[in-house]
Amino acid sequence: MKLKGLVGAILGLSCAGFSATSIAATQVEQHANVAVNSALQQALKSDFRKKANSQRDGFRHPGETLSFFGVTPEKTVIELWPGGGWYAEILAPYLAKKGQYIAANFETKPTEDNGRTRYYAKAGKKFEKWVEDNPAQLKKVGFATLNPPVKTQLGKDNSADVVLTFRNLHNWEMSGNLEPVFKGAYAVLKTGGVFGVVEHRANPGMPAKSGYMDPAMVIKLAEKVGFVLAESSEINANPKDTKDYPKGVWTLPPRLAMDDVDKAKYQAIGESDRMTLKFVKK
Repeated sequence: MKLKGLVGAILGLSCAGFSATSIAATQVEQHANVAVNSALQQALKSDFRKKANSQRDGFRHPGETLSFFGVTPEKTVIELWPGGGWYAEILAPYLAKKGQYIAANFETKPTEDNGRTRYYAKAGKKFEKWVEDNPAQLKKVGFATLNPPVKTQLGKDNSADVVLTFRNLHNWEMSGNLEPVFKGAYAVLKTGGVFGVVEHRANPGMPAKSGYMDPAMVIKLAEKVGFVLAESSEINANPKDTKDYPKGVWTLPPRLAMDDVDKAKYQAIGESDRMTLKFVKK
């Protein structure tokens, strides 16, 4: 869907009080059958992937999502906050021969000592060890540190083909650091480079602390730092997600923050409804 039509549709829905998942069926299905190349199919089927991770493909559609963002084997791709490595498990081997995977990891040596910094440091070190323990598949992985607003330089300016973020925007928004992250992504991308965003999609008026983000707000901020919205996809939409849960998005799988309370109900809903936005640096 082209920029003007998409922005108008989203803003119109927001003003009318409808969820962005109410977009016309033709738009919802627009990228439902994105072609996935053979090299990416091989990476998706690889025994290197943890079984528990590959079982989430039905919710996260990694082949179609990465293809939509134009991720091909020869490109330099930076993933922001790869966390436990769900996408890194696919991307790093896929890019190993001709391209480059770079993890913009958590700060592993924080100057502050609190629960949040310790959590991130522990997760970042765990990711680094995973890379170290799998040299055959991950020996070419590069690293940057993303710790906004202190560290947002993701590499040399104009050096990356694609920057990706999956379900992270609400964290940066809650800490007041979303704009610095977007600026860092813009700086590191080459002209024509892609900033690919997948995020839990809010209904109008929902706060970031719910884990969901307003698409219109995300688009407006991206445009503010210089990006152009090239396209949007409904690959990761989930109309079953009512977004009105006791513990926000974390009520749903895979977190299931309510433990056994209404567990079957939340499992039947599945993972969250997600926007999939493709921005370009002009």
